[in-house]
Amino acid sequence: MSSEPIRLQKFLADAGICSRRSAEALIAEGEVWVNGAAAQTGQKIVPGVDRVTVRGKPVRTTHQPLVTLAVHKPRGLVCSNDDPHNPETIFSVLPREFSKFRFFCAGRLDKESEGLVILTTDGELANRLMHPSNVVVKRYHVILVKPFPARRLPTLVKGVVIEGERFKVERAALVNPDSSESSASLDVHLHHGKKREIRMLFAKLGYDVKRLKRYQIGSFRLKGIPLRAMKKLSASEIASLFHSPSTPRASHEVRSKESFPTSHED
Repeated sequence: MSSEPIRLQKFLADAGICSRRSAEALIAEGEVWVNGAAAQTGQKIVPGVDRVTVRGKPVRTTHQPLVTLAVHKPRGLVCSNDDPHNPETIFSVLPREFSKFRFFCAGRLDKESEGLVILTTDGELANRLMHPSNVVVKRYHVILVKPFPARRLPTLVKGVVIEGERFKVERAALVNPDSSESSASLDVHLHHGKKREIRMLFAKLGYDVKRLKRYQIGSFRLKGIPLRAMKKLSASEIASLFHSPSTPRASHEVRSKESFPTSHED
């Protein structure tokens, strides 16, 4: 750790406690203390000199290597470090060599969903992937219990209001539509989804989701990674997470008027 003062949020992220965004929330809630006093938002500390605790527990300053993994999550696992109701989590599939690392889950999938999940020890990377100011496109394959008509695609992009919040997707396309121009299989894109946004959006329109799989983030595709397996990402693969995907226009699709940038890097 550096002996120069750094922002407390960065210190907590570098220590693998949480992302910078989550650190801000912990500080605001009074869960973070520095040298026996409640921490303040924007406060700086000197690693190795100032004593930092989170919920009463000292923060270890042991450096851990920067590792980013692409994991093929199966159904039935939760994206949580500690869930007493679900003992098997996404972290259960990791090899033993990674068991001592503290990983951030940069973009969760709910228990019944499957597909690409990014785990990283890099708090700064996790923050970039999850922060609303960054355009990180996520692609999903959705299978419904009954066919969805092409004429209703604009509603998915326009969105619906649920409990005061608007739920919508950035792109929606039918996959292999039948002669009646409907299909139970769709391809949808999100930038920054709310919790269970796709399921709740379709449910509001009267369609239950049978299967939901995230197969791409940015231009990185879940390809060649078996179920319950993982791949350690190279620097170029990490960069590809911030590159918008190339998607040829389908015959039955609707996109948001906001065009996708060809790339987005801070």
